[in-house]
Amino acid sequence: MNVENHGLFREKQICLFLLCALCLLSLALSPQAAAQLSQEENPTDDSTVVYPASYFAEFFPISANDMLNRIPGISLALRGNRGGRGLGSGAGEVLINGQRITGKNNEGRSQLSRIAADQVDYIEIIRGTSEELDVRGSGQVVNVVLLDTPSRSSTTVQLRSDYLQDGTLDPGGQFSYSGQTGDLNYLLSVDADPRYRAWESLESSFGPDGELLEVRRESRRRDETGFQTSANLGYNFERSVVQFNAMYETRGEVPDRTNRSIYDVINHDERLQFDDNTRSQDAWELGGDFEYDFASAGTYRALFIVNDRDSLNTRTRFDRDGEELIPNLFTENGGRDRERIMRTSYTFDVAQGQGLEMGFEGAQTIRDNSLRLGLDDEEGEPSPDYANLIPVQVDNANTTVEELRYEPFAIHNWQINPRMSLESSLVMEISTIEQSGDVSNTRDFEFFRPSIDYRFNITPSLQLRAGVRKDVEQLSFSDFSTIVDGGDEDQNTQDGNPNIRQEQSWRYELNLEMRLPNDLGVVNSQFWYRDVEDHIDRIDVSTGPDDLESARGNIGDGKRYGLNLDMSTKLDTLGIRNALLTTGVRLRDSEYIDPFLGIKRRQNGNGRWQTNVGFRHDVTQYGLTYGFDYSNASNGSTGRLSIDVDDIEEFIEAPRLNAYVEKIAFGNVTFRLESNNITDAEWCRKRTRFAGATALGIVEEIEDYCNGGGMELALRVRTTF
Repeated sequence: MNVENHGLFREKQICLFLLCALCLLSLALSPQAAAQLSQEENPTDDSTVVYPASYFAEFFPISANDMLNRIPGISLALRGNRGGRGLGSGAGEVLINGQRITGKNNEGRSQLSRIAADQVDYIEIIRGTSEELDVRGSGQVVNVVLLDTPSRSSTTVQLRSDYLQDGTLDPGGQFSYSGQTGDLNYLLSVDADPRYRAWESLESSFGPDGELLEVRRESRRRDETGFQTSANLGYNFERSVVQFNAMYETRGEVPDRTNRSIYDVINHDERLQFDDNTRSQDAWELGGDFEYDFASAGTYRALFIVNDRDSLNTRTRFDRDGEELIPNLFTENGGRDRERIMRTSYTFDVAQGQGLEMGFEGAQTIRDNSLRLGLDDEEGEPSPDYANLIPVQVDNANTTVEELRYEPFAIHNWQINPRMSLESSLVMEISTIEQSGDVSNTRDFEFFRPSIDYRFNITPSLQLRAGVRKDVEQLSFSDFSTIVDGGDEDQNTQDGNPNIRQEQSWRYELNLEMRLPNDLGVVNSQFWYRDVEDHIDRIDVSTGPDDLESARGNIGDGKRYGLNLDMSTKLDTLGIRNALLTTGVRLRDSEYIDPFLGIKRRQNGNGRWQTNVGFRHDVTQYGLTYGFDYSNASNGSTGRLSIDVDDIEEFIEAPRLNAYVEKIAFGNVTFRLESNNITDAEWCRKRTRFAGATALGIVEEIEDYCNGGGMELALRVRTTF
């Protein structure tokens, strides 16, 4: 074993040892290992844990998110799939008053920081399954229940300013107003999210014999602020509920500037370049749902979402000659994504302890893509629309991809006994994908997607979960057409693939979760396995040895598997009251056949392990909170490689540390100082370029690239009234 591998092995051993030691220590110091949780539990469901608002009173929370952060193991409850195909039965794991927020970009989890803490009655961690829930999945569900009073309202204000490595102050803020008037619930919010970023990067290029050939330095600045406004309205009738939510966000025209120097070591020559980039993006979303309770006859639900996202990225690269800027590259990549989803279902009891939901979901997804390219080394007439460069014809550059998808489904819930439940579902997916424009292509697909979710409460605090599910991944429609290659200065565009198919997999999961006695915390272990069909990665679409090209496509079958170990525990038994330690270790591996080299390899860019440690301590007598978050991941020979038709890339990330301190002052005003990336971690890449195809193995150049934004500081001031 070489020194690097030995060090990585030792680091993984230490992480596992610490995690196991902490688990054993928590159990050893617990007075009653089999005791019940100290907080209230739902009297009709031992698998549901309830945290009343009084549980959080001593922490003086401002928002519902502040309350959740004090719950041991909340990161496990919130872990789950987001986004994906349509709404689905597991499209979210956060409910408000037992109802999902019908949105994809404006869903329940995004509302947590906007809901004032004084509006919350209690929070449920739902660990079981039920036909009464309109979300499903192998994980847990968080339900934030608001006060039910004839009239209430609350206003939350947050002001923020970020300080970055180049001395820039970037302000932002959030305003939200929530409440209830009679049977009407409302939440209105306006956000200005500061997103200014400054990067410095260095790339050194070496020949195959190790001689230094070239040094590139870049300084990049992007001045961006994201503005978003959202509204959520709900009205409770005697036996029905109606909800609407709307969101609009814009970034305007975002200037993105890069200064670059390129020093040729062999010829002692330096070139200067300047990139003038402009980005714009606008998006809106509208969603709603209706639920009617027929009492003993069942429940009817109907949901819809309509969204639209439009973006345009324009780049002009110049050579500097004194004060003169001479254009040498122009790209403009536009994209518009639209989605229209409708889901309707009827739920009823079929027997004692058994419920059945039957329904239908339909969706239309549309992607419009456009690409313009201008160069200075082509024959033709320069055009002012291409920065006075010569327009270049690009194949498959202007296309529209549309998918029509239909899903009849049935979901059966069976409460076998007070300690066991079984949820099974059958989904038939029928879809048509049509591409028009520069390329015309139409294909039909049919998929059968069953799933089984079994849960067994061995004790009220120990739960076993096992699941099997067939997944069909949502395609990224930008893969169908040619797009700009933003990660390689030697390559302007990346080819599209009109024949790409959905990646499919059978998911097998086994989960054992123990809630420690006296609300000390949660220990969780999860083993997972994915049997993958039609895995999507880079494939060879070259037309000849002198025209090497790759695109996203299906490389064949494979497998992924791993083990997740997590613990979240209070440190009261160590004499540190109101301190919460959270640790997690992810071990994973995969196996695929590389389409370029024909060898067995791991999934591109996927490392073997990852670890996270979080700590927070509430010193309630002083109204003070402090904490940190640490993350680290495997690098080097452990698998973070990406193999392409003419190069191999290795990704390297350094450990990252963030810390914060928060103080309540002047009544209910909270001041929070954050320090992000204290370790000044950089993202690095080692790229090996080959003369000809990668399979020939003739190394032409090796590039060592590192990029970093330095440490960032942020000051937040929040209050509610």
